[in-house]
This record gives sequence, structure tokens and C-alpha cells, in this order.
Amino acid sequence: MDSKGRYGSFILKILTIFDFVILNLVYLFIIFNVADIGDFKNKITWLLINISYVPVIYFYSEVHTKRILFVDKVLGILIKAALVHVCSMITFMFIMGFEDIPIRVYVYFYLLLYALLGFWWISSRMILKFFRRRGLNFRRIVIVGWNGTSKRMYQEIKCDKGYGYKVIGIFDNGKYKDVKITGKLSELEQFVVKENVDEIYCSLPSEEANVGEVIKIADNHDVQFFYVPMISGFMTTTFSLSSFGNIPILVYRPNPLQSYINRFLKRVFDLVFSIIAILLVSCTILIPIIIAIKISSPGPIFFKQKRTGYRGKEFTCYKFRSMKVNADADTKQATKNDPRKTKVGDFLRKSSIDELPQFLNVLVGNMSVVGPRPHMVKQTEEYSKLIDKYMVRHMIKPGITGLAQVYGYRGQTEELWQMEKRVEYDVRYIETWSLGLDIKIIIRTIVNAFRGEKNAF
Repeated sequence: MDSKGRYGSFILKILTIFDFVILNLVYLFIIFNVADIGDFKNKITWLLINISYVPVIYFYSEVHTKRILFVDKVLGILIKAALVHVCSMITFMFIMGFEDIPIRVYVYFYLLLYALLGFWWISSRMILKFFRRRGLNFRRIVIVGWNGTSKRMYQEIKCDKGYGYKVIGIFDNGKYKDVKITGKLSELEQFVVKENVDEIYCSLPSEEANVGEVIKIADNHDVQFFYVPMISGFMTTTFSLSSFGNIPILVYRPNPLQSYINRFLKRVFDLVFSIIAILLVSCTILIPIIIAIKISSPGPIFFKQKRTGYRGKEFTCYKFRSMKVNADADTKQATKNDPRKTKVGDFLRKSSIDELPQFLNVLVGNMSVVGPRPHMVKQTEEYSKLIDKYMVRHMIKPGITGLAQVYGYRGQTEELWQMEKRVEYDVRYIETWSLGLDIKIIIRTIVNAFRGEKNAF
């Protein structure tokens, strides 16, 4: 590795030191600006605050070490890191017998600390990407084997120089029109030594003896080896690594919400957000909505409908009624100029206000704030036969809003491809879930509601 990339080993140390600088600056700020802090102003407390941050570094070092990490993932890690830090700190304080520190001191301290840490984690990654785009702190890599899988990987690396990867060679025994091959497999070792290669990405068929030779080259010259499975042609999703005893296995279609911690975080967030939303609606627009619906047409305030939920189970979904009472409500989708809609209902749909009663579904537990939108039972029966992966969207609880909705795939589905795109985004959400992603989707949903949804009818 040349001098431009070698100092990368110091980046983790530098970023971690800044974490502790922020931690201690916040501690000093609380001491000098908050009254009646009890044992918080104590050398042992200061020591415990720093010690309790060590598990955060240990478990969440990917914030500073992973070269490709998106903002929503960083925010998700931030929330989990805060919980770990709080639990560690409170445990230490309880053991030491420091019980006279007011709760508000902890609240001030952790809110300020993790607001600043969140800003620092995101801005530091942006700073690193800024320098990497200018050719600093890059890793020199070679790709071994040229095929559909390695081609996709090559394009992924090239799409953003900010990740700090530089492809300096491609090795394969064949000749191709779409890429310049650096050399044959027999020339790889000489190239690795001469060019100080940092990483090798191998996409040769696993049964080839050449794979073993490439691994030997990597081992002999202290180069990181990564095997890229040639399965993207029929499996287009991501994978996570697991094991069966001592046998490594790739888990197809990882689901972060299989983790108890992630499910707990999502459920707590759902409950807090739903309670706040219900209180706000009850204190502001609930009465005017009820009056408007009753005046618009005879019938109940709420519309109840059976929909498909978690693991394909049916549940009763609640909405504010936006149509005249009709016999086709459970079988026919709303259309743009649907005569069944009332004028009030049309407004409720375009502003997404008709969905607000679903926060009751969230409290009960058969829905989440964010997730794949629940479909009518009839739709599930039809589309499950027509669209691959359709039932995958039921691996988690359905949501009031979702990734597909904020990207415009909502409302009437006149053609099959429209529902296919919804399913595509729903599956992507399941595979890449994070609390940060939920927050981002909620913000986009609120912005879209104020703008008005052109596909909401």
C-alpha cells in the first residue's frame, strides 16, 4: 500500500479520540451550566462516563471503520449506541452507589452528547469522502475473474470515488470487449507484489482450482481476500454471513428485524410516535374531521377493512371514511375520479389524513408506523400468484407509510409493473431496515402530505 493509503490505519484512532473529546466537553458543559447535579460533579463519575463509552467503541466501531455506510444506517447505530452507553453508565453508577444525580442531568447530558456525536459521525464521513474523491486515503484493489457479478461490482466501486477504492487491475484468462484485462491469472502474483495491492476481490467459480491459488497469493503477501459469489444472476438481494457449526453459510435475504434488539427498538419507537400522533390529532383536527365526514355523506366515521398483515395473517385496518357506503369497498381499488369518493374524502386521501386512525392499529400491535402498506385480502390473493417475492413483504408488520409510498408508488395500480415496483421497494426496506431509515421515511411522508400526493386518490 503506498503512502496515500497507509495513513488510513490512523483514521480510526483520530476519529475515536474526537469521540472522547466530544464526550468530555459535554461533561464539562453540564458541570458548569446545570445547577444541582449532585454526584455528577465527581472524578469517579467522570471516569465512569469515559469507561462506559468503551462498549460503544467496541460494538459500533463500524461507524469509523466501514468505508461504505449510509446516513440512515449511521443514525440507527447512533440510537443503539446511546442505549448501550446509558445502560452501561447507569449500571456503573448503581454499583458505586451514586444515587443522588437528578434524572434531568442524565437527560441533558445524553441528549446533548448524542446530538453532537450524530453530527460528528455524519460530518466526519463526509469529510473523509471529500478527501477520498481527491485521491487521498484510497485502497488499491484488483478484481480476479470477469463475469456478470464482477462487472456489477466494478460499476458499484466506480459509482462513487468517495468510498476510497481504486481498481488498479482486472485479471482473467479470457478477452472481453467491455473491459481491458490487465493480465492473465498467472501474472497476478507479480502484479500484487509490484503494485502494493491492498485487497483482492475474486469472482471465479468456486469449483476452480485457481481460487485456492489466489487465496495463497493473498496470504503470502498480506493482502485482504474477498470472495464474491457468482449468484447475482438469479439472486439479486444482499446476503449476511452466518455459520452452521464450523461451516460458513450465506444467509439469503437478511432481515434486520429478526434481531430482538431491533424489534424492541422499532416497537418502542412505534409506541412513542403513535401516542404523540394520537394526542396531537385529538387536540387539533379530530373534531373538525368527524363533523366534515358526517356532513359529507351518511355512514360511520371510521372505515374498517380486512387486510393482510404480518406473516399473511388478516387484521382489521382502520381509516377515516372517505367514500359513500358501498358494496365494492372490500374488492375494488379507489380510482382517480372514483364516483364513490366524497369531496371531503378526496381531500382526506390526498393529504393522507384518512390514514391517521391506523395509529390505533400500531398501538394494538398489528401495524407499524413504517413498513409495507397492507393490501386488501383480495389483492393479496391475486398478486401473490402474479408477482415473485410478493409474500416476502409480509415478513414484517405492515406500515402506515413505507419506502414505496415516499417514492411515489402508491394509489391505483392499473398495470402489473406498478405493483411490482411497490414490492421491489418493500423488499428493499425489509433487507435494509434501520431506525434512521424509518425516521427518513416519516419526514418524507410529512413533506409529501403538505405538498399533496398526485397518486393519492
